[in-house]
Amino acid sequence: MPSVVNISTTTTVVTNSNPFPGFEFPPGSPFADMFKEFGTPQTRKSAALGSGFIIEESGIVITNNHVIQNAEDILVRVDGDKEYKATVVGADPLSDIAVLQIDSKEKFTPVKFGNSDQARIGDWVIAIGNPFGLGGTVTAGIISARNRSIGLSRYEDYIQTDASINSGNSGGPLFDMNGDVIGINTAILGKGGSIGIGFSIPSNDAKRVVNQLIEFGETKRGWLGVRIQVVSEEIAEVEKLDEPRGALVASVAEKSPSDKAGIKAGDIILEFNGTKINEMKELPIIVAHTEVGKTIEVKVWRNKKEITKKIKLGRLETSEDFKVEKKASKNETPEISEVKSLKIIARPLNDDDIKERKLPNQTTGLVITNIGKNSPIDYLNVGDVIVEAQKKKIKSTKDLEDIVGTVLKSNQKTILNEFYFEFVPKSMQPYPCFHKCRKSHPKSHQFHNFCQLKYLQHDHPKFHFQSNNMQRQYFFDLFCEVCLQPAYVSQGSNQVLQK
Repeated sequence: MPSVVNISTTTTVVTNSNPFPGFEFPPGSPFADMFKEFGTPQTRKSAALGSGFIIEESGIVITNNHVIQNAEDILVRVDGDKEYKATVVGADPLSDIAVLQIDSKEKFTPVKFGNSDQARIGDWVIAIGNPFGLGGTVTAGIISARNRSIGLSRYEDYIQTDASINSGNSGGPLFDMNGDVIGINTAILGKGGSIGIGFSIPSNDAKRVVNQLIEFGETKRGWLGVRIQVVSEEIAEVEKLDEPRGALVASVAEKSPSDKAGIKAGDIILEFNGTKINEMKELPIIVAHTEVGKTIEVKVWRNKKEITKKIKLGRLETSEDFKVEKKASKNETPEISEVKSLKIIARPLNDDDIKERKLPNQTTGLVITNIGKNSPIDYLNVGDVIVEAQKKKIKSTKDLEDIVGTVLKSNQKTILNEFYFEFVPKSMQPYPCFHKCRKSHPKSHQFHNFCQLKYLQHDHPKFHFQSNNMQRQYFFDLFCEVCLQPAYVSQGSNQVLQK
C-alpha cells in the first residue's frame, strides 16, 4: 500500500571503553562512574526501523516519537522501493506522536483518519507496517478492548487489538474495514514478539496532537497544576462519598491555575467543564484536550459536600513543573508484561525512571503499570517499583514470575519483596494527625504502619501479608487507624512479607 511507509533512522552513539578490561566495579559504586571518564571514546552508528503513514499529498507522514527520537538521518521508503529523506515537523513525547515531512515535490497517496470513537469491541481491524524490516506486512484481528491504560504516559486511552504487532510496527496505521485510520500502533504486551495484545493510539486523540504539531511545531495542552491519585474505597468511605469516583488532589503547584482558584490538597475533583470524572485517569486527558486560557467550572468534594470553583487553564508545556516524560528507549517498541501470579502488569525500569525517582545508579526492577482486582499486592499503587523478591534482584517480569511460582510450590510462608514507592497524602503538611485528629478522637488515636493498616481492611483467601518492620534506606509507616492520615511522609524502600 503506497500510503504506508517504512522508516529507517541512524544515530551516532558514543561510549567509553573500560580502562581496566576484565574488572568491573559493583553496580552503583561511585568509582564505576568516575572511571568511565578515563575510557577511550568509541563512536558507532546505530540503525533502527519503524513504520508510518502519509496523511497529505505534500508528504506529511505520521509515526511514533520513539521511532525517530534523537535520529540524525531519517529515510522514508514509499511503495517498497522509493526512498526519500525526511525532516521532523514536530514531535510530542507525551503522546508518542511525531510528524515528518518528506523532502520531495512529488504528490503522494494519503490516507485519512477515521472516527475512533465509533470503533466497537469486536470490530475487525487491519494493521500494516514494517515488522522486522518486512515492509508492507498486513495482519488482521479485532478490537479487543477500549480505553486501556498501561502506564507509559499520563495521556493513555489505547485501543487494544489482537492483530499481530511486532517490533518495527511502531508508528504504523490501524485500519477499520472502511480503509480509514482509527489508530497508531504504539506498544505491545510481552517480550520478543506478538502474543495477540497490542495497543494503538486512537485516531481522535492523535488528530488533536497532529494538527497542533503541523500548525505550531509543538503541542498546547491545558494545565491545572495539581497532582492527583486514585479515590479508593477507603478514601470514599472516610470522605462520605457515595462511591469511589473522581480524582483526589494530592498536592497543588504554587501559583498554578488551581492554586489561584482555591483548589486544595484533599479535594476530590468530581466534574471538569461539565464532564463527570469517574476514574482518576480520565482527568489528565480531558484537561489536556481543553483550550489553553479557557475559564471552566470544576466541581470538587470538600469537607463532605460539593462546591464549585472557576479555573482559567494554563499551558502545560510552559508551566514551571512541566517535565517531558520520555517514552521507551530510542527505537524500541515499549513492552509490558503480565505477572499472572500477582495479577499485575509491569514494565522494566529504565534510565529515565531512575533519574526521575532519584534511585541509585544501576537499579533494576519493574514499574507496575496495572494492578488487577484482588491482586495479592493491591496495597501497592500503579507506578511503584518492585526491585527485589526473595533477596534476588528483579530485571524482568519473568524473574518475578519464576520466584513467586517457586514459593507457591514450596512450603514457604512468605515472599520477601523490596520496592520503592511514594505515597502522597491528602495533606502535605507534616504530622497532620497530631494537629487534627486528636481533637476529635483522642482515645482511639493509634498509629499503625501502612501494611498493617491495609491488612485490617483486605483479606485475600490465598495471600496474606504483614510488615516485618525491616527497612534499608528510608521508612514511613505511621497511619492513623481512624482517619487514614499519615504521621510521617517520605519516599523510600520497604521490605514486605506477604502470602
